[in-house]
Amino acid sequence: MNIINLTLELVVGFFFLFLIVKFVGKKIINQISPFTFIAAIVLGELLGNALYDNKVGVFYIIYSMTIWGGLLFGVEYLSQKILIFRGVIEGKPSALIKNGVVDREALRKNRMNINQLQSLLRQSETFSIREVAFCYLEANGSISILKKSKYQKTTQEDFNIPSKTVSVPVTLIRDGKVLWDEIDDLGFNEAWLKSELTTKNITDYKDVFFAEWIEGEGLFIQSLH
Repeated sequence: MNIINLTLELVVGFFFLFLIVKFVGKKIINQISPFTFIAAIVLGELLGNALYDNKVGVFYIIYSMTIWGGLLFGVEYLSQKILIFRGVIEGKPSALIKNGVVDREALRKNRMNINQLQSLLRQSETFSIREVAFCYLEANGSISILKKSKYQKTTQEDFNIPSKTVSVPVTLIRDGKVLWDEIDDLGFNEAWLKSELTTKNITDYKDVFFAEWIEGEGLFIQSLH
């Protein structure tokens, strides 16, 4: 490839990419929806492949990026003007936890399981489901959390509260299956677990969707019914 042609293509591609981002908006960089995520990938592929293909000249770079940029701009414009179109393109958040209760149907519709939900919560500095009042899965795959009032952040200095030992929550039952290794690590046994479930009017492990233990707070249970 001629070095002059490569230089020209790089300069043209750089400025066209800059213009597209400026006109389309920062959403394509933040990738706040599946559509903008894919659009950003395709835009990069269009420019990258064009630069290193000897058969593609400056005209084709300008043409392809102009068409793609125009389509992106048109979609963004329509999503601003038409509410229904916005919902189709950007998607809607899904409530995974409502009033402290995990919505299993919402998990199923979003092809998620309780393990993945716990992982997302931990990434958001929330280590126990019992802390959450509402949790929404956003269109870009991130989650937004509203904690219960007693778990919302306050400073101990404000209330002259002495420091307490922090305990990590441990999942004991997930999807009706008992995690016996976790129970053994805590020093408990089957008799203790049955006793705890009985106090919640639960007689069968299979009736438990999720059970979690925290030292000092006891067992938190959500049943399947």
